[in-house]
Amino acid sequence: MWIPMLSLTALPHLGGIFGGLITRKEVKTWYTTLKKPSWRPPNAVFPVVWTTLYTGMGYGSYLVWNELGGFTQDSLVPLGLYGTQLALNWAWTPIFFGAHKIQLALIELVLLTGTVGATMVSWYPINRTATLLMGPYLAWLCIATTLNYCIWRDNPEPKED
Repeated sequence: MWIPMLSLTALPHLGGIFGGLITRKEVKTWYTTLKKPSWRPPNAVFPVVWTTLYTGMGYGSYLVWNELGGFTQDSLVPLGLYGTQLALNWAWTPIFFGAHKIQLALIELVLLTGTVGATMVSWYPINRTATLLMGPYLAWLCIATTLNYCIWRDNPEPKED
C-alpha cells in the first residue's frame, strides 16, 4: 500500500521539476524585463507553494484511487479529470516561461482552473478529504490567473508579421 501512495503523491512533482528547469533560467532573464503588479508574491515563494500544492493534490489522487479500488471503471472520470488538470498544469510553464506566450498561458490557466474545479466536484462524493486537499490549489490558481492577466495586460506581446 505504501508504493501506490508514494507514487501518486510524487507524480505531480515530476512536472514541477521539469518546469523548474525552464523557470530557473527565465526568471533571471526574460521575467525580470516584464512589468508585474506590486502585489505579486516574491520569487522565493513559488517553489515552496508548488511543492506543498503538488504534495496535497498527489495525496488527494491517492485517496480517490484507493477509495475506488485502483484504476477501475468508476475511477475513469475523477482520475481522468485529475490527469487532465495535471497535464494542463505541467503545460503552463513551457507556454509562459519557455515560449513567452503570455496570452496563451492565460487562456491555458483559465482552462486549468476550470478543470481543477471539475476535478473537485467529481472527487467530493468519493472522498471529501481529497477534495479539501485541492482547495488551496484552486485558491492559488485564482491568484496565478490574476497575476498572469496583469502581466499580459501590462506587457503587450509584440506583433508578428
